Amino acid sequence: MAGRKAPKDFAYGRFLVRYRWAALVLSLAAALACAAGLERLRNTPDSRVFFSADNPQLQALEQFENTYARNEYLIYVLAPQDGDVFSARTMEAVAWLTEASWRTPYSQRVDSVTNFQWTRADGDDLLVSDLYPGAAAATAADLENARAVALERPELVNRAVNPEGSATGVTVALVLPGESLDEVPEVAAFARERAAEFRERYPDIDIYLNGTAMFSVAFSEVPAEEMATLFPLMVLLILAIIGLSVRSAWWTALVLVSVALTVAATLGVVGWLGVVLNAGTAGAPIIMFTLAVAHSVHIMVTCEQQLRAGASRADAIAESLRVNMAPIFITSATTAIGFLSMNFSDAPPFRLLGNIVAGGVMTAFVMSVVAVPAAMAILPARARTGERLSARAMAAFAEFVVARRGILIWAAGAGIALLALGIGRIALDDDFVKYMDESVPIRISSDFMQENLTGLNVLEYSIPAGREGGVSDPEYLADLERFAAWLREQPKAIHVAVLTDIVKQLNRNMHGDDPAFYRVPESAELAAQYLLLYELSLPLGLDLNNRINVAKSASRVSVAVVDISSAEMRALDARAQAWLAENAPRRAAPGTGLSLMFAHISERNIHSMLGGSFTALVLISLVLVAALRSLKVGLVSLAPNLLPAAMAFGLWGYAVGEVGLGIAVVAAMTLGIVVDDTVHFLSKYLRARREHAMDAPAAVRYAFGTVGMALWVTSACLVAGFLVMAMSNFKVNADMALLSAATIGFALAADFLFLPPLLMKLEGRRA
Repeated sequence: MAGRKAPKDFAYGRFLVRYRWAALVLSLAAALACAAGLERLRNTPDSRVFFSADNPQLQALEQFENTYARNEYLIYVLAPQDGDVFSARTMEAVAWLTEASWRTPYSQRVDSVTNFQWTRADGDDLLVSDLYPGAAAATAADLENARAVALERPELVNRAVNPEGSATGVTVALVLPGESLDEVPEVAAFARERAAEFRERYPDIDIYLNGTAMFSVAFSEVPAEEMATLFPLMVLLILAIIGLSVRSAWWTALVLVSVALTVAATLGVVGWLGVVLNAGTAGAPIIMFTLAVAHSVHIMVTCEQQLRAGASRADAIAESLRVNMAPIFITSATTAIGFLSMNFSDAPPFRLLGNIVAGGVMTAFVMSVVAVPAAMAILPARARTGERLSARAMAAFAEFVVARRGILIWAAGAGIALLALGIGRIALDDDFVKYMDESVPIRISSDFMQENLTGLNVLEYSIPAGREGGVSDPEYLADLERFAAWLREQPKAIHVAVLTDIVKQLNRNMHGDDPAFYRVPESAELAAQYLLLYELSLPLGLDLNNRINVAKSASRVSVAVVDISSAEMRALDARAQAWLAENAPRRAAPGTGLSLMFAHISERNIHSMLGGSFTALVLISLVLVAALRSLKVGLVSLAPNLLPAAMAFGLWGYAVGEVGLGIAVVAAMTLGIVVDDTVHFLSKYLRARREHAMDAPAAVRYAFGTVGMALWVTSACLVAGFLVMAMSNFKVNADMALLSAATIGFALAADFLFLPPLLMKLEGRRA
């Protein structure tokens, strides 16, 4: 056995203790200067930030919207408590809200059952007017006529009114210029004011706010509002864990101040850079706070061990920096690499989240090796003597692992394999309507709307006619009619808006309202004349520009669906494309819409993050091999770093079975985090082998004794932080946090129960 190597004195530690005041003041000044940028932070409510500029679904939607109009809208869903939409009072309320909604900022048109353009014949003339003439002029006959027409017309049923006539909607189409982040919040504020006024006027009619505008606002507001409750809860949990571990009020407060400054400084830099935050970055403060705690805990735990061994405060701090400086830097670098690999994500919010947290991790490293030890050298610290109960417990646990290493390696291997098999049960699926918890107002509103009126998910097609003015061709209209009929037969399709419904009604009107003529005209000239006559009769703002393009060479088909998942949405679009290719190849058109974009983003994100995870794995492996100065130990370290994610995803497969938008980044993100425990354990293990010439079992005992408790504490902080974040009402963040917490928990188990037996088996008793 080789002789013991005496550790070298750590010059940096001595220097820092000597100039502690200067180090503390400079680090605090730098942090506060960065934090001053917090007042510049802005948040966008646009749900489209989840799609990159080169996303093909986004490009298809933008092309579609350039042809027709941007798919942004606001909808008020009204449900009279007496269950009758066509009562005089409810129709008066709908008419009032319809009129008030024209004042909505950026509104282009307002559609409701009262201002529906009712067409009928008067001899050879076509009459077009509002279906409801208004409270002052309406008679009982008008109300019955409105009921009969509304419940007959396919343009209205399951869109503006349900078949039972118990719920109705007022829809406001919006044209947002995209020049300010305040546009959507301005619309939402106006809508909430109108809804409040409506409740005062008509307390007997329930009103729900919905639409893409309200969803976009919820994407911004819900995560931000949760920070007011979740962040303090997380701080309290972590402080309790740290307080119990370091047993010092001063040191606990120091950790809190240091970590808070880390988070504030990092976000301040984001503000100085003019970066706009979004729903996907809402969890950044919690993640940074949780990760930043670990470094300070390692410094403090080692320092306390030195103090209990009789060292002076200056010597204890210097020694703690000596043994922890390299591991803390390595773990900071690997964690940053893991988060930076999120730049491979197809969703820009996750790229931004990864960059922010990576910056926060490196800021935390600087604070933990400069400000924290400098403050520890200044703050009062009571003398510590004797061995703590936790140290004795860890020593007993180490003996258990050493004694049972043969059984543990096989038992742990079997458990890992069993859990990992659950990955095969995972399916790529989610529902963007259900991204919010059932307790959130927008989710309550969307559930009510889908159950009682229409679908929030809409699939869009721009069907080409083949030539300018071709939308009037009977052959084209026949193809449209067949496509719409097929769509109406599809599961979960509740409403189809198509040009032929208008054309057929006009043909009927121009033939004395004879039901036998409710069909597509036989002549293109007739169809064109009917459409022209109809458009000339429409009031301002209610033209057909939202259904037909300017050149009249294509028309829009919209399919509203209810209670549909992403996989089902993708399947519906695939079936529609196949139907067009087989039955009307000249009308082939890509499906689009915000719902379809979200249906594809999870799948795209998973595929893009495969490259990110592989890149992170390669870089982290190289860092570990170089830092640990051992190819064999570096390769061995990959097992406890890769297996936790496999175990967590397997458990997710058994328990949930579906992965969505937020899950794709977990493997790469947690890979950098779980390396931390492995690095600290291996660094102490190798220190025992190299500096103290211990054999493998003794080195394992040494590693457990010197860093075991710190790993328990830091892992508990990480799991607690992510579990708090998992309480979020925003499903993307909640799922990401819950799976991350499970991964970190499995990582600690692997580092304590699988890695030590593996090291002892590979290295034996060789000195």
